[in-house]
This record gives sequence, structure tokens and C-alpha cells, in this order.
Amino acid sequence: MSSTEELRHTALDALHRSLGATMTDFAGWDMPLRYGSERDEHNAVRTKAGLFDLSHMGEITVTGPQAADLLNYALVGNIASVGVGRARYTMICRADGGILDDLIVYRLAETEYMIVANASNAQVVLDALTERVAGFDAEVRDDRDAYALIAVQGPESPGILKSLTDADLDGLKYYAGLPGTVAGVPALIARTGYTGEDGFELFVKPEHAVELWQALTKAGEGVGLVPCGLSCRDTLRLEAGMPLYGHELSTSLTPFDAGLGRVVKFEKEGDFVGREALTEAASRAESNPPRVLVGLVAEGRRVPRAGYPVVAGGEVIGEVTSGAPSPTLGKPIAMAYVDAAHSAPGTAGVGVDIRGSHEPYEVVALPFYKRQK
Repeated sequence: MSSTEELRHTALDALHRSLGATMTDFAGWDMPLRYGSERDEHNAVRTKAGLFDLSHMGEITVTGPQAADLLNYALVGNIASVGVGRARYTMICRADGGILDDLIVYRLAETEYMIVANASNAQVVLDALTERVAGFDAEVRDDRDAYALIAVQGPESPGILKSLTDADLDGLKYYAGLPGTVAGVPALIARTGYTGEDGFELFVKPEHAVELWQALTKAGEGVGLVPCGLSCRDTLRLEAGMPLYGHELSTSLTPFDAGLGRVVKFEKEGDFVGREALTEAASRAESNPPRVLVGLVAEGRRVPRAGYPVVAGGEVIGEVTSGAPSPTLGKPIAMAYVDAAHSAPGTAGVGVDIRGSHEPYEVVALPFYKRQK
């Protein structure tokens, strides 16, 4: 981003600063990185609860009689089969099969959908959908300024939210959403998240964001709720084995290269953007397996970072996509794409080249962490 471009601020910006947050430029937004110790914030989400401002995410609404047909054509998933009140993880790809972004699509009503894109790709996704709507009786609307997004995540989050809403949280399944009021504020309450814990994402009007944040903070006081920044969000999703666009996903990879071929639904009716290229990618992946996304756990203390080579027997066999110290495991961990021959958990002799030194790592299955149901 050039210095002449202004950073965007969420509706909670002043509140973050009053809490002493360390702010950072994230995809053109000035966002809280941490409020105090990122390790403490991480551990709070794993054991109690954390509160996140995710208002930088990009919401796009698709409405109209052919909204489902448009999304089936524009995205790789079978969106027409998503029930009202449910959500689905999917991807939008280029014609050559490269991943433009990974998305969550909520079906709000029979002919109304909300797509949530990553902040860094929101404009790209909006442009692609605007281009792909041609010929469909549907409308694509940029709703990025219409919502603030607050997440409460962690084992205490259902209790905290129950104290502020009469919505049926017990009946709300994972990857579902329902309209309700939280602390008197109208919200779309979604049981989704990016932490590996139970939790909720609350879509509200920006003018209600501060009021809602403060109500959640008060409701969580007795059970250890803390405000959380992007830094612990990254270590939480890494432990949970969740991909991050720009690290595990990119336009140079198809969903099959990323080990996420399951999101591509060839059985749906009609054509979709990338179908031909993805059919070839699927058959290529079967006959000649691409590199596999694996977990790596350090035997030592040195932390691997994105882009570091993964080595075995003096040869480069892969590349780290994300790495960080894991507060839950107490060791450095990484996700990496490695040659299929070295992808089995327990494969011996695998290391990461950290500035010329080959540090030993154990290959493990993802995720590193799975919550107890």
C-alpha cells in the first residue's frame, strides 16, 4: 500500500486504541495486532473466551430469482443445495482453476445470500462476481460498509452470548446463522469461526458495534473473556490447521493442489467457472499426487517462517507456508507443502532450512489441535 493511501478504520477503532492495542496495517485496514500478550490472548480463546473485531472482512450480498444459479456458476461449490439459515465453506476460482479466494456463503433467505471474503481479496471477489452475473437474473451488491463483524470465540462463548440474547443458540448448528438481537442490537448470529473453538460471529450495523462490544465485554467479565488481536487469530487458526489465503492458498494453486478438492462439486448441474481446468487438475492429482499440506512440529526451539525450504536427504522436498510458536503445544509448528513421498506422519529425516541450518522436524497429520466436543 502506498503512503498516500489512507488506511481504513473499523467502527471500533477508537475503542481498540483506548484499550492500548498495538495496531497494524492488514490488507489496507488499521487493525489491532494485540492488546497485551498474544500468548495470553491465544490461551484465553482455548480455555475461556476471546473477543475479535473482524470488520475488515468483505461482505457481498447476492439477491434475485437466479441468485443460486449465479453462485453455482461463479463458485466451485453446490450453493443451490445450501438450506436457508445454513452456511458453506467454498472457493471462487479463475478459469484456469487457480484459487481467487476461499469464502463462506450464508443463505439468508430463499433468494438472498451473503458471501464473506477475505479482506485482502474482497475487491477481487466483488469484481469477479460482478463480471459473472451477466446473463443471470440476480444482483451483486457491495455490502462491505454495511456491516461490522464481531466474533466471540472459545468454550465460554455460548454462555456469554446466551446471557445477551433469547435466540436459540442450542439449536444453532456449526456453519449456520440466524437473525436475532444481542444486547438489544439486531444481528445475524453465525456459529462460525477461525480458531478451532466453538464460537460465534455477529454481523451488525457499524453504528451498533461499540455498544455490542461493550455488552459482550461486560457479560464475559466473570469468565475470563479478553479482547484479542490478529496475532493470536493467526496462531489459533494455524494450530487448527485452517488455511490462510496468501499462505496455503493462492492463484497458483487449484483446490486439488491445496488438498481441498472436496469443495469442488462436479456433480452440480450446469457449467461453472474453472470446471474444465479443475477436471484436469482432479485427474492429475489422482495419477501424479501434488505436494501435500502437512503439519511440522519442531524438535528444537527455532521458529520456521513462510517460504523456508523443507529438506530431506540434502534435497528440497517442500516449502513452509505458515509457521509460529504454538502456545498450546509449547513448540514451534508449521504447515508446509511437501512431496507426497515425505507426507506420511512420522516420516523420518525431514527438516526445515532455517538460514542455512537444517533443523529437525516431525511430520504430523493436521490439525495440530482439535477441541474436545
